[in-house]
Amino acid sequence: MRLGEFTKTTKGSFALLLGIAATAAFCFVPAPAAAEEELIGSDEYMNSCLACHGVGGKGNGPMAEYLTVEPTDLTRIAAENDGIFPLLDVFQIVDGRSIVGAHGVREAGTVVGSAEIRNSEAWEMPVWGDRYMKDVAGKYGPYGTEQAVRARILELVFYIQSIQQY
Repeated sequence: MRLGEFTKTTKGSFALLLGIAATAAFCFVPAPAAAEEELIGSDEYMNSCLACHGVGGKGNGPMAEYLTVEPTDLTRIAAENDGIFPLLDVFQIVDGRSIVGAHGVREAGTVVGSAEIRNSEAWEMPVWGDRYMKDVAGKYGPYGTEQAVRARILELVFYIQSIQQY
């Protein structure tokens, strides 16, 4: 075989390598997906948290002055936790499983997960898990609704994690 001549086997090998290279190239282009994820989380933040926590998450939103408890500076969560962002704890605060003094009043008898809220456990923050559940009720079927709500909360929590200042 002279230089420049290709056999059927060589052409097939070349095509296979080209296909693998093209596939690999697409595997290493995560920027649009990452940008979309950030967009979803930031949009969720703007719709759900901005009023109290402010544009930058510092606790200085337009409603902050009307609240009885000052909103938390969301940019300092990790700094106040030895540099570690407590993702699960934040997730459970947002979805309503963890009680935070400043996050909305719940009526006695409300069930969160497997726990029933008693009068002494009522709090003020909106429980976004409940609100998100109402937004998508029935839209994704019996199991998809829960997954859609969890995904929405997780995107919001990832956004809050992205604004941490250490």
